[in-house]
Amino acid sequence: MGDEASFDFSVLERVDAPFRHFDAGQKIFLEEDAGDAMYMVRSGRVDLITYGIVLENVRPGGIFGEMALIDDGPRSAAAMASEPTEVVAIDKPTFLAIVRDDPQFALKVMELLAVRLRRMNKQV
Repeated sequence: MGDEASFDFSVLERVDAPFRHFDAGQKIFLEEDAGDAMYMVRSGRVDLITYGIVLENVRPGGIFGEMALIDDGPRSAAAMASEPTEVVAIDKPTFLAIVRDDPQFALKVMELLAVRLRRMNKQV
């Protein structure tokens, strides 16, 4: 699934976004959890899962969890590290600060949302 946008980690150098480490098989969040952050994969791989089906593998430079951050709704899928993984957690104030500093970041997030929506439409 290499058609998703890849994000530049340098955008995070200006903000103090925390890194989180997960072991293989460790959950990052569950479907229907409250969403207080989106994540960027720094290393490893994250599986996005719903109803036991892997929807997507997110690799380094990819993001996930952005929908709940944008609309303040619950998580639409679960996220699990499929191998030892490091992610950067981006909460809403940090996301807004990044967007103010680099509007292209918001456009890349919208591009990713569009790619995922088109992929889901083809599966229906």
